[in-house]
Amino acid sequence: MKVSIITSCFNRAATIRGAIESVLAQDYNNIEFIVVDGASTDGSLEIIREYEGRISTIISEPDHGMYEAINKGIRLATGDVIGLLHSDDFFYDNGVISRIVEHMKTTRADFLYGDGLFVNPDNTDKVVRNWIGGDYRLWKVRHGWLPLHPTCYIRREVMMRLGLYNESYKIAADSELLVRYLMTGGLSVTYLKEYVVRMRMGGLSTDSAKRKKMWGEDIRVYSSHGLWPTLTKLEKMAWKVPQFVLALLKG
Repeated sequence: MKVSIITSCFNRAATIRGAIESVLAQDYNNIEFIVVDGASTDGSLEIIREYEGRISTIISEPDHGMYEAINKGIRLATGDVIGLLHSDDFFYDNGVISRIVEHMKTTRADFLYGDGLFVNPDNTDKVVRNWIGGDYRLWKVRHGWLPLHPTCYIRREVMMRLGLYNESYKIAADSELLVRYLMTGGLSVTYLKEYVVRMRMGGLSTDSAKRKKMWGEDIRVYSSHGLWPTLTKLEKMAWKVPQFVLALLKG
């Protein structure tokens, strides 16, 4: 089983090396690694090109945001399964992809998700949110729950059939894709009860403009898929509370 991993990057010189080395360190050897850079100006591209012989495909050109970059990567991908690793993030350990492949082969699933950790951007050993996905139930999706996007691995033929990221969303295209796939795709979904990724905690919670935009885009997602928008958004927020509690308990 070939796994295509897509990393999008724009001006992430401080973190892109860690993301790249995290992919290259995986003990699974059938990985297609695609890096899509949005014409960075901070030295990111120079760092990416240091690994030119080990990255399957490198693109660097202007784009209109992360989701356009990811869609470019998906269209180029030739793997059986597609996953993302964002430029600020890194895999939990070197055996993550091997375990994902084994689980997908065993379950014959179309869609896999796992657990993830949000970490302090300045101290990646410090866990801020502990995201435990839990068993899959469609009723949870209808009530605001979604799997953690960077832990999701999806068969390429499913993505080609159901469509890629809706680029009219600037923040919530990942949520829209997950709701669309899970509610209407008729997919076989499996949960890998293991950590997949460590994600540096971003600044959305302290940026009021972005919070307002996220609220509006989430409302649009739920409305477009026949859910009660405001109620579902509030339920989504409620699902996050235990993650912070678990992080405190984890230490």
